[in-house]
Amino acid sequence: MAYKKLQKSVEQDPRYHDTWRLLKKYRDVVWSMELSVQQLKKEFECEYGSSVDDFLESVYMAGADLSGTQIENHARCIERSRKMLALVNSAVELLRTKHKNGEAYYWILYYTFLSPQQVENINAIIEQLQPYIRDIGRTTYYRKREQAVEALSSILWGYSSKDCLDLLSEVFPHTEDEA
Repeated sequence: MAYKKLQKSVEQDPRYHDTWRLLKKYRDVVWSMELSVQQLKKEFECEYGSSVDDFLESVYMAGADLSGTQIENHARCIERSRKMLALVNSAVELLRTKHKNGEAYYWILYYTFLSPQQVENINAIIEQLQPYIRDIGRTTYYRKREQAVEALSSILWGYSSKDCLDLLSEVFPHTEDEA
């Protein structure tokens, strides 16, 4: 019986699980952030008769301390989400501008995970990719999507990925004295 190499897809590979999950939830997080910020702004305008920025500026100028309040907790939650989105966006931009296949990988990630509106299906994604990747079909799309997620994962998680550790051990082998 011929040996058939079983290869895990990017969705199943634990090295990329966090990146895959992060990308799958990207649109929902962006949408939730937008709603949360808009809701907070409207609540402030209704309750205090001013914008959030004006309110916070006046509170800080008056020397008031908002520590431990619901306002502070909500603001911190929004700020953490913004920082996480900024980190992902920065990693995607770095991938796009510095990786040898960055432009193609960017558009694959964009139409698959990052665009404001989810593309209807794989065929529609492939159609959108035609100007950026010549002669792309389903097999090529799936292969390049996995490569794009893998490349983004290495940017987000750095040298902690198994491939990077294996590469480093080849470049800097341990001697028995070091082990």
